[in-house]
Amino acid sequence: CLNGWAGAYLHVSFPVITRASFGMIGNCFVVVSRGFLAIIWGAVQTYIGSECIKQMINAIWPSFQTFPNHLPKSAKITSAGLLSFLIYFLIQLPFVLMPMRKIKWLFVVKTIVMPIATITILVWALKTAGGTGPILAQPGVLEGRTMIWAWLSSLNSVLGSFATLSCNIGDFTRFARKPSNTWIQALIIPFAFSAFGLIGILVSSASAIIYNEGIIWDPTILIGHFDSRVAKFFAAFTFALATLGTNISANTISAANDLSAMFPKIFNIRRGSFVASLLAWICVPWYILSSAEGFLAFMSSYSIFLGPIAGIMVSDFWLVRHVGRIQTPELYRPHGKYWYWKGWHWRAYVSLICGTTPNLPGFLHQISQSIKVGNAIYIFYVGWLNSFIISLSLYWLLWKIWPAHDIGEAILVDDVIDSNDGIDKNKTINETVVMTKKLSENTDLLSFAAGVGREIDSGVKTSSVVIAGDTARIEKTGR
Repeated sequence: CLNGWAGAYLHVSFPVITRASFGMIGNCFVVVSRGFLAIIWGAVQTYIGSECIKQMINAIWPSFQTFPNHLPKSAKITSAGLLSFLIYFLIQLPFVLMPMRKIKWLFVVKTIVMPIATITILVWALKTAGGTGPILAQPGVLEGRTMIWAWLSSLNSVLGSFATLSCNIGDFTRFARKPSNTWIQALIIPFAFSAFGLIGILVSSASAIIYNEGIIWDPTILIGHFDSRVAKFFAAFTFALATLGTNISANTISAANDLSAMFPKIFNIRRGSFVASLLAWICVPWYILSSAEGFLAFMSSYSIFLGPIAGIMVSDFWLVRHVGRIQTPELYRPHGKYWYWKGWHWRAYVSLICGTTPNLPGFLHQISQSIKVGNAIYIFYVGWLNSFIISLSLYWLLWKIWPAHDIGEAILVDDVIDSNDGIDKNKTINETVVMTKKLSENTDLLSFAAGVGREIDSGVKTSSVVIAGDTARIEKTGR
């Protein structure tokens, strides 16, 4: 929520805002780290969606359940599963390539259909099972210190699943009309995920009574047990739709922003989204999901690198710069205020290293169980929390002792636009937006570019900037 407020206040994306805290070049590691996890999550979500497609096909053509398998067991996927993955990938691809403004209806439908379907499944499960099942009925098996550490480890795993979003939430909130619009997420996100998590536990517990096959945690497997083919199809369709929306908003667009920031001459948002989608095949997510234990270990492990990044961003914006006193045009200026030392900000990297180091023994243990680390594993159990707090505190302390520069007053994109007298935005004709500006000899072209980037819709396929004499003309054409 804190990093989301920053994005809404400055109206810049995650790769841009991290230049203030990590440096113009130093932020590359941050962008790559976040982008890597976004691509992995995108691949995993694509695979989950493909499992929904498989259940939909099973509902229409039950013979698909006996589809011949020509892949070895070591592949961790069947021919039917691979075909379903291809189908879902092809369905998802056109949505990925569309501008977000053109698929807003998808998210409206998702927010209506998904709660209805989930509550319906919950009511059916509890009524059919005649109760909540064995999970809530069984006595506790953990006590004292063991229970506390197990609870903290579980909390850390959940936070790890939000590690990416806690850093790059600004990619979405930058489009908010005002920063206060982001505060609602502080209530909605914890409530929604807690509610859906509880529903998942209750339904899975009830499934042990309904089907007498043990607890079914995977919703796609549970859907496959439905007797009604109609119920099976629509339940799978709902989950496929929800997964599609999640993947586009939380993973593909995020990875595309990172690719366009790292290689601006090669990638725009559309090309980046396409490449991020293709990488789902290279990630072979069926291997990642071959065991739930391995997947949770992966989430917990990698979050130790993103926790410090989120902490440094919060510290820089809220503590060091006293709630966002950032000069936005300088974020686009090489060798400017946020260049620091050769493009790197050493305070941020000292904080990053100090926040990550205590968790490395536990991280190595997760990679290889043969590596014994003793009590150091307990530090890793709360890896995201301690790395976030350590980095946040140390970054603020280092800046207080050795300030890099005078903070100055905030210069926002809106301030830049207001100061550029003479801008005339014509009406949109054939989806082409034209801006013209009379330039004086003192005009800061970088500031002007920042203003143009804020005012023009981000969903573009072509753009041109022509400066002739004292006039700049900018054209951006919708997809």
